[in-house]
Amino acid sequence: MAAALALLGRAAGLANGARRLLGVCGVGRAAEAGCCRAMSSAERPKRPLSAYFRFLRDKQPQFRQQNPGLNSLELVKKLAGVWRELPASQKQVYEEARKTDWRKYEEQLAAYKAQLTPAQAAALKEERRKRLAKRRSFRIKRELTVLGKPKRPRSGFNIFVSENFQQSKGLSPTAKLKQLFETWQNLSASQKQPYLQLAQDDKVRYQNEMKSWEAKMIELGREDLIRSREQRPKKKTDTNTARGGSKAKLHESLAKLKLKKPEE
Repeated sequence: MAAALALLGRAAGLANGARRLLGVCGVGRAAEAGCCRAMSSAERPKRPLSAYFRFLRDKQPQFRQQNPGLNSLELVKKLAGVWRELPASQKQVYEEARKTDWRKYEEQLAAYKAQLTPAQAAALKEERRKRLAKRRSFRIKRELTVLGKPKRPRSGFNIFVSENFQQSKGLSPTAKLKQLFETWQNLSASQKQPYLQLAQDDKVRYQNEMKSWEAKMIELGREDLIRSREQRPKKKTDTNTARGGSKAKLHESLAKLKLKKPEE
């Protein structure tokens, strides 16, 4: 394993050196000097703040000075309450500022997109797709956590790592994991057996908890979350409707769970 890692490191170093020598971005060419810089979304114009966040930005220093005992969360809650009670005429000031900045943003965004090559535009589009997919994945995981989905079973190696991580040698988590992996590979079958048995027990625990959890999801009308969903035909739905429906389902499920708690 160590030899393989060393070879990969040397290969990466050679590849980086080759890229520098060849000048992927067009060394010596003024017309191509900015090609790599434009490939990042970091230079894309930033969306202007909403009226509410403008209010938070403007008032937070003053409120922090007036309420030194409040932490950040408590301070934001206090400011949110003030915003709700703010007269419409005062909110309009922040809304007009947002509209002015939005017009500037649209102009800057049009200019930014105009200077991109087709390849750069495609790369940015792919970058945005991955970013949105990551957000969707995070939202799904958060929803499942809120609804109490059982944790997946651990493998024998996972259990071995959790029991020996603190005592293992290594300056970094990566080095510790590497050392533990090598130790695990060198264990005999009899030495691995206790961990494999714990993993089997955890698998049984997971299966039993999932049956109960899925039964509860069916009661809550969330058949979309059970494992058998892969066997059902997919329904074509409008994207915006699907997003709104997902949020509504989460709120409805949480409400039902709260109602059921006293009975349980």
